[in-house]
Amino acid sequence: MLTFVSIMKFLGIIPSRYGSTRFPGKPLVDIQGKSMIQRVYEQAQKTQVFSSVIVATDDQRIFDHVEAFGGQVKMTSPAHTCGTDRCIEVLELEGHNAYDVVVNIQGDEPVIDPQQLIQLCGAFDDVSTHIATLVKKTDSKDILTDPSKIKVVRALDGNALYFSRQAIPHSISSSSAAFYKHIGIYAFRAETLLKIKSLSPTPLEKSESLEQLRWLEHGLRIQTVETEIESISVDEPKDLDRVLTILNRR
Repeated sequence: MLTFVSIMKFLGIIPSRYGSTRFPGKPLVDIQGKSMIQRVYEQAQKTQVFSSVIVATDDQRIFDHVEAFGGQVKMTSPAHTCGTDRCIEVLELEGHNAYDVVVNIQGDEPVIDPQQLIQLCGAFDDVSTHIATLVKKTDSKDILTDPSKIKVVRALDGNALYFSRQAIPHSISSSSAAFYKHIGIYAFRAETLLKIKSLSPTPLEKSESLEQLRWLEHGLRIQTVETEIESISVDEPKDLDRVLTILNRR
């Protein structure tokens, strides 16, 4: 049972942009009668944890579509290079003290399980948690050798030690080390998210092209929360087949 609901205000933000190298316009693609962005929005609302769920976009087509299905949406700068920056702008528009925790929800996971979001928010029952993210244990060599699938090494207390596009720890034949796939959903205490805005780029971040390494290099702790639920992101049109399979099962 969640203990924080009555005393903390959670804001769910879904960054959504129209442009995509592999799948342009994917937030508006139709999936059994609903757009991808609407499906993500409705899954987030099912948690009943969020005081508000807001789509953050820089595209008028997405803005108009979200308004049409009754969702909350904010127009943000087209200059942002990542979803975190878009989340910061929305928090500033809403007011620094309006929410306690901000959750950055991936806009390309139309079948995201609400339990994953609830589990992530639960990390903030611990007052020492300032950033939290999800990980899933894996032994798949396809994942471990795919640089687009981010891997993470954890400390004994669950804090992230390092994120990489490579398989870490080094030896994938080790029987003593567990391997974790990173699931890119982040939650931040509001004051921590605003602090991130002022952090300068770092060498490890540039080397791996992973923004979370900037946070680690600047001394911020990232608590990892292990989930047993697999996530499915739609990176290109062929990924929709897996989504449709899940929807048909439901």
